Amino acid sequence: MNCPYCGTALPDGARFCYSCGKALGGSGGAPAPPPPPPPPNAAPAATTVAAAGTQVFKCPSCGAPLHPTFGDMVVSCDYCGGSVSLGTQGWKAINKHTLLLPKVTNADEALAVVHKFIDTGFFHRKAFEESTVADERLTFVPFWIVPVSATTNYSYTDVALGVGGTVASVVAAEALGSALGGNRRGGGWVPIPVVTGPPVNPTRQDTIAGQYEFPVVAVKAMTAYQPKDYQFQLTERTLFDRKAIPSGTQVLNGDLGEDAAQFSAKSFVTQLQTEAAHKKHSLVSQLHCEVQVSEAELLHVPIYYYQLERKGTKTTVLVDAHAAQVIRTVGP
Repeated sequence: MNCPYCGTALPDGARFCYSCGKALGGSGGAPAPPPPPPPPNAAPAATTVAAAGTQVFKCPSCGAPLHPTFGDMVVSCDYCGGSVSLGTQGWKAINKHTLLLPKVTNADEALAVVHKFIDTGFFHRKAFEESTVADERLTFVPFWIVPVSATTNYSYTDVALGVGGTVASVVAAEALGSALGGNRRGGGWVPIPVVTGPPVNPTRQDTIAGQYEFPVVAVKAMTAYQPKDYQFQLTERTLFDRKAIPSGTQVLNGDLGEDAAQFSAKSFVTQLQTEAAHKKHSLVSQLHCEVQVSEAELLHVPIYYYQLERKGTKTTVLVDAHAAQVIRTVGP
């Protein structure tokens, strides 16, 4: 089926278009009829599908039973792939759930990505041959993709102006001292140049603005692998479809809710903006960052997990199986 609004190819039964974001009808992709207008002063419809603490409730997409375990805050339906998250008001449906499909389709290909990465400087050359693979597995890991808009205003010291003013003052002081001390050139007094006008203020202001689709890992046990400046290939994502996932591959639920992910995204982006300001100017002061976040999207990413052991030390390497690139390494 194709999206009736933008023409993007979508899997049968899609509930929304991942390209333009429009909601779709149930079958055939026909647009859903508009809902009747609410009565005057009516309260907005509740989006909660179950209260917090409920042990069993129905999937809001297909009606199949969902059984969240203790600690789960993101649960995907085993039948239709619809997902819910736990917030302050209880369990609610996730409006946008997407998937990156693996282009690296087997462990040997993923291990070749690790080999290439190691040989380009992670250890030293031939270190891969000296390592043994202690653990390897492919897992679909959930990430919250948080749209973030950030504006950072700050002051900085223009070093050229500051140094220039200091040099000019020193030169003027030396000339004045020479004149008052009686130094002569050709029998006359040394002429002293007089510069009028206000002193130059070396303090300047600048602004850095940025738009991000920041990934926040939705599994607390994997926070050590949180990407900092790695970006997934979001333009190639598709609607989440369990039938597209290789048989027997584990699909993780999350234990980090959307609210916490938005808070983390704000912190990460503030850090990136701050680093960008300090990289652009060396003497930064009075930095203030305004960060706004929007509704997050849940994205499942195929990740190969490798643990390499070499001379008694272990290093973990995570490979993005869609982009065939190393995301993070953790170890010595």
